Amino acid sequence: MKKVESIVLEFPLTKYQVLDYPDITFSQPNGTLNNLFNLKLDLLKPNDDGLFPLVVFVTGGGFFLSPKYNYLQQRLALAESGYVVASIEYRVIPQGKFPDALVDVKNAIRFLKSNAKKFGIDKERVAIMGESAGGYLAALAATTNNCKEFEIGENLDECSCVQAAIDIYGLSDLTKVGDDFSNEIQQAHASPASPEAIFINGLSLFSKGGSIQDNLELAEKANPIKYISKNTPPFLLMHGDKDSLVSPSQTKILFEALLKNKIEAQRYIVKNANHADKYWYQPEVIKIIIEFLNKNLKKL
Repeated sequence: MKKVESIVLEFPLTKYQVLDYPDITFSQPNGTLNNLFNLKLDLLKPNDDGLFPLVVFVTGGGFFLSPKYNYLQQRLALAESGYVVASIEYRVIPQGKFPDALVDVKNAIRFLKSNAKKFGIDKERVAIMGESAGGYLAALAATTNNCKEFEIGENLDECSCVQAAIDIYGLSDLTKVGDDFSNEIQQAHASPASPEAIFINGLSLFSKGGSIQDNLELAEKANPIKYISKNTPPFLLMHGDKDSLVSPSQTKILFEALLKNKIEAQRYIVKNANHADKYWYQPEVIKIIIEFLNKNLKKL
């Protein structure tokens, strides 16, 4: 009988083992009807000693949903690369409106910093990342670094400032969400029933309601471009050229405003990519995100 030798494998370690801690409550704010929200986050953590940079992920959902279980492949890839990754919930319409979701994002950041030792987080190295409505909230959270107006809730001894921001096909100017689309789509966005209108004005059942154009003052206040300052961190923006829900011009105008204000920013257009489709889970996209995070967090 011919002797069969075992095959010896030897290779360097390039990924961390990842631990999963789901459904951690970080805040319990009130909604429009004074009902109590139990906001939770899911945490992915490298199974190793020491402190790791933190990435707070804000999921999209058209302002109607905040499904923290989304983007698992991307979040796992970040955790395998040496990041603690927290995917968070936030108040959504119709039970929440601007600035409730932003307040919730900042609450999550402060909660994680307050529990940094427990979760193995280096709280001096934090990035905010989001897609679609979550990309918009990530941009808003980053541009409002050191803006005390939105620091409401718990753990106020901590700062919600971040050192890097990733905006994936997010919104920016809510008065122009339908730009570059057909007249029919533009009319839908001009309706009081559009998600951005309800996000700004609330439902007419609970407030005066109206279209996004009926409250331009508040719409401007909800625009991340308004808050760009010397405190704004480096940005990575990505958008698909086939996006049928959020016009690529939304990230373009934010990108141009960042550059105009001398903020480090890079924007990628992904060919053939639609909104939240399979392109966003490909290794080429994930590689760009990890390289951006390594440059801005692991060098600190």
